[in-house]
Amino acid sequence: MSKQNMTRLLLDLSTFVALLVVGAPHFTGDAVHEWLALALSGAIVFHLLLNWKWIVEVTSRLFTKSAKNLRFGYFLNWGLFVSGIMIVLSGLMISKTVVPFFGLSLPQNMSWKQLHELFTNITMILMGLHVALHWNWIVNMFKRLLPVRTASKPAASTPVATLQRKDARS
Repeated sequence: MSKQNMTRLLLDLSTFVALLVVGAPHFTGDAVHEWLALALSGAIVFHLLLNWKWIVEVTSRLFTKSAKNLRFGYFLNWGLFVSGIMIVLSGLMISKTVVPFFGLSLPQNMSWKQLHELFTNITMILMGLHVALHWNWIVNMFKRLLPVRTASKPAASTPVATLQRKDARS
């Protein structure tokens, strides 16, 4: 496995786990939720930079006949990007920890909280689709990382009754 693919796998796995943790602020509390979400935003930017070549390539040939299978993923990714921006913006507007840490105060408006929750739900759905779309890549990376050893099969000439007697003694 190439270093770049290993980096992608580890980054994507940690980002996905962080997304699940960030998505449960009632378990982590506001401070962990907000700081981890900020770190997650940085990880997503790094993810985009790692995949920049793909983004540029697909963008340049988006409406050609050869790219028709890539369009869904491309627009799904844009949906994730826009939804992520809305989560960060609305999250900063309702921040109880990060924004005050920098000495700022913002007027409280519950519309931002509603937007934050709406885009969080949209992002979770889009992320599920994103993972499903890349499932084969994920499985193949794990197969390369953790090769599965298959148990040796009994010889064809070994009678089943003999195998059963041996198993019964164990």
